Amino acid sequence: MLAVVLRALAVCIVWMLSYYLAPFWPPMPQLCYPKEPARLSVRSPRKLEEPLGEDGIEEVTIKSFVESSCPSLFKPYRPTWWLPNGHFQTAFCVAGDFSGVDQVVYQRTLLRLQDGGTLGLDFTPPSAEVDLDPKTPIIVVLHGLTGGSHAEYVRAILATACLPKGKGGLGYRAVVVNFRGCAGVPITSPQFYSAGHTDDLRCALLYISDVYPDAPLLGVGFSLGASVLANYLGQEGEKSRLRGGCLLACPWDLKKNSERLENNFFYRNTYAKAMGNNIFRLFERHLPALSKMPPSVLTPHIPLILSIKSTPTLITMDEHFVRLVGGSPPMFPFPCAHDYYRWASSHQRLSGVRVPLLALNSKDDPIVWALPNDEIAGSSHVILGVTQHGGHMGWFEDGGAFLGRGKRPPRRWMTKPVVEWLGALGEKLVVANLGGGNGETLKVNARKGVKKENGFVVDPDEGKRDRVGYRVLDKDEGTEILEAEEVETVGLKGF
Repeated sequence: MLAVVLRALAVCIVWMLSYYLAPFWPPMPQLCYPKEPARLSVRSPRKLEEPLGEDGIEEVTIKSFVESSCPSLFKPYRPTWWLPNGHFQTAFCVAGDFSGVDQVVYQRTLLRLQDGGTLGLDFTPPSAEVDLDPKTPIIVVLHGLTGGSHAEYVRAILATACLPKGKGGLGYRAVVVNFRGCAGVPITSPQFYSAGHTDDLRCALLYISDVYPDAPLLGVGFSLGASVLANYLGQEGEKSRLRGGCLLACPWDLKKNSERLENNFFYRNTYAKAMGNNIFRLFERHLPALSKMPPSVLTPHIPLILSIKSTPTLITMDEHFVRLVGGSPPMFPFPCAHDYYRWASSHQRLSGVRVPLLALNSKDDPIVWALPNDEIAGSSHVILGVTQHGGHMGWFEDGGAFLGRGKRPPRRWMTKPVVEWLGALGEKLVVANLGGGNGETLKVNARKGVKKENGFVVDPDEGKRDRVGYRVLDKDEGTEILEAEEVETVGLKGF
C-alpha cells in the first residue's frame, strides 16, 4: 500500500514539475500536415530579385514551402515565465496594457451592402501618407468576437507587416474588415455577423479587388474571424480571391467547444460569461438603432436578452441573438444555437481549401480544445501548427514588464511565423493566372465588379452571389452615421 502511495506521489510531483517548468524547457510547435500535400509553384530562392521567368520557378510541396518559409515554427516557443499556462496567457490579453506599443494609423472606408448593412474597412498605411506600388500585397484581416482594427492582437501583426522593408517589415498594405457593429461601424440593418457568415467578406474582397486589381490578397483571421476565413476558403476553393491565408486560434468545432465551456463550472463562469457579456454589450450599444427599425426575427427576443443582462453566457447570446441575425436568409435564422454551431464549424470545410493556409493553435487554449487533426490530414492545402502554451490568442514570450507594469508588455511570438508566412505568400508563391497567362503571380481576384443602375457594384457571377455587392459611402454619409454611433478609439484618419 505504501508503495502505491509513494508511486502516486512521485507521479504528481513529476507532473507538477513538468507543468511549471515547461516554460523553461519548451518544446517546438507540433505541425500537422496533409497526407497528400498539394504541390505549389514558387520562385526559386536564387532568383527572387530577378524578373519572373519560367527558369526561376520550381515546384515544391506545401510541406516544403512551410519548412523553408517559416523558420520560427521549427524553434521552441518559450512563454513569458510569469504567464506559464493558457489561463494566465488568455487573462493577460484582457488585463495587459498595450496602448504604448504597435501603433497603427488607419484610413476608413464605409461600404453599404445590398441588404442595408454597413461594413467598415480600415486601410493602413493611409494612402495620403504613403504611396505604395499598386501591386503591393494586401493583408485582409478579420478580427475576433467583438474586436476590430483597434485590437492589440491585430496591431501586433500589422505594426510589423506594414513597416517598410528598410525598417524590418514587409512593406505591405493591410485592410481590417470591421464587422457590422464593431469598432464604431454602425448597425443600419437588423443583421449582424457570425462565425459562419461569409458573404460580408465576399463584399469586402470585391471592393478591395476593384480598387487594387493587381495586388495579391492575403487573409489573416483571429478567433471568430479565423472561422469566417476558413469557411470562406473552404467554400470558394479555386475561386477564392485570396492567394492564401493564416488562421490564429480558430474555434474549429463550435459545438464541441461550446459543450466544454458549458459543462465545466469554471469555464462556464469565466470564459463563457466573458464572451457572452461582450456580445451583450455589442447588442446593447446598438439597441437604439435596432429600436428604430421595422420588426424582425430578433424583436420578440429583445426583452429576454435584456432580462439576462447580469448573467449572459455565450450559448445564451448565441441562442437568442446570433443564431437569429448572424447572417442572411435562407440560412438564418436557425432553429437553435446547436444547429448554428454545426453549420458554422469550419473544420468540416477544410477539404475544399485550394490555396495555402497555415493555422496556429495552442494546446492550453481554454476556449478552443477540439483541433481538426483528421481534417488537416485529409486536406491538401492546410497545415496546422500547435504550440504547447499560448492560451487563446496570447502567445506572449520574453519577460516584458512584470505583470504588464511598465512601458513594454511581453512580445507576441505569433508575429514571427505569421509575418514569415505572409512574406512567403506575397513574394514567393507563383501560380498560372486564371485568365490563361503562364508564369504570372496568382490573380484569383481578377473578377471585376459590375455597377448596376441602383449604384451598387456586384459580383459578375451574380446568379450565384445575389447578396454580394457594395456601394461606397461618401464622406458626408460616413460622417453622419459615425456621429450617430459610439465610436471607439481606433486611430482613424478620415475616410
